[in-house]
Amino acid sequence: MTPPAKERPLRILVAKPGLDGHDRGAKIIARALRDAGLEVIYTGLHQTPEMIVAAAIQEDVDAIGMSIMSGAHLTLFPAVVDLLKQKGASDIVVFGGGIIPQDDVPRLKEKGTAEVFLPGSSTQTIVEWIRANIHPRAEAA
Repeated sequence: MTPPAKERPLRILVAKPGLDGHDRGAKIIARALRDAGLEVIYTGLHQTPEMIVAAAIQEDVDAIGMSIMSGAHLTLFPAVVDLLKQKGASDIVVFGGGIIPQDDVPRLKEKGTAEVFLPGSSTQTIVEWIRANIHPRAEAA
């Protein structure tokens, strides 16, 4: 009898879309996710939606976490969700956080962002949400 295969760690792409040049929060999140045992790929600054989606597909990630402080979240988050659909990768979950007004959260969720973490969200809250809501993609597992 063959033992069951060990489930691989979740793979999360942490991305900084747009012209936002502040990445301290993204780096804190990336480190917290790594410390929690997840595999993390960090894209660095100034990523376009196309670059983010290409990296996510190439790296076989289960989710994309975007951090944004520039105010362009209503454009950039849905652009990533739409590109994932166009590329046949709509099973990659998109979540994000940063300086996002509470009033914009429902609009982001309507356009396909699974969760939005507002300023003050703890890293533990984010890790717990990921563990409860993100699962290895079938084709990547």
